[in-house]
Amino acid sequence: MNRLYKLLFFIILCSILFACSKKDNKDNEIPLVNNSAKLKITFSHYCNGKPVVYDSMMYYNKAGNKYEITEIQYFISDVVLYKNGQKQITINQWNDIYYIDTNLPETFVWEVFDQISPDNYDSIAFTFGINKAKNISFMFVNPPERDMFWPEVLGGGYHYLKLNGFWENIESQRKVFNFHLGPGQIYTSENTTEVDSIIGFVDNSFFVSLKNSYITFEAGQTTEINIRMNVEKWFEYPTIFDFNIHESNMMQKQSSMKIASENGQYAFELTKM
Repeated sequence: MNRLYKLLFFIILCSILFACSKKDNKDNEIPLVNNSAKLKITFSHYCNGKPVVYDSMMYYNKAGNKYEITEIQYFISDVVLYKNGQKQITINQWNDIYYIDTNLPETFVWEVFDQISPDNYDSIAFTFGINKAKNISFMFVNPPERDMFWPEVLGGGYHYLKLNGFWENIESQRKVFNFHLGPGQIYTSENTTEVDSIIGFVDNSFFVSLKNSYITFEAGQTTEINIRMNVEKWFEYPTIFDFNIHESNMMQKQSSMKIASENGQYAFELTKM
């Protein structure tokens, strides 16, 4: 009889634990309310039409520089949906700034928290990086976002982009490149990078409107899209970026960061899942 009681007690206990666990999992889900829809964004990274191959000196840019890619880390923020040419929704609940890191595949998927009204939307756009008003030093206290800090003396806040790798110069020497984008500096003279000569800062974040990004959201459904970064585009248009001419370590070179911010507007495309 004691064995029977023990068995019954065990079954009841397991049932309670299972029910609690199920409730906890349900509580962690993002519920769809009022027949709303949701958005899932995945991120991919291509070079010359194919997925990036890391740590291999196999790429050439338009300037003829041979290079390899070791890692890509960046922020996007303020995702916006448009309808009839008018701004409708800015993704700003829970997390309006999202971090992507090619060393951390779990960052390749963004389950957007916002509830979206079911409808047809003309296009989707976002800010690459973090705009001046939001790019505040020390707002990230944990890695990996924390490690994107931008030196306070150079403008503070955080990097928009770290595109790191190596390139081969005309003497076939393997050189580091740190294609880093963030707040720029204005100096008293173009011939100095002394920090005590800084007289102003430049917001190099930029707006990306994705072409052919018509999206339909259906009630109770999650729409999934893919935002693809085409790495070669950072070095192509409208200005060819030549590592022999422009700074490959460019955090204090606004002229180089200006090229990056202009070229970067053409580095992204939307591919539907």
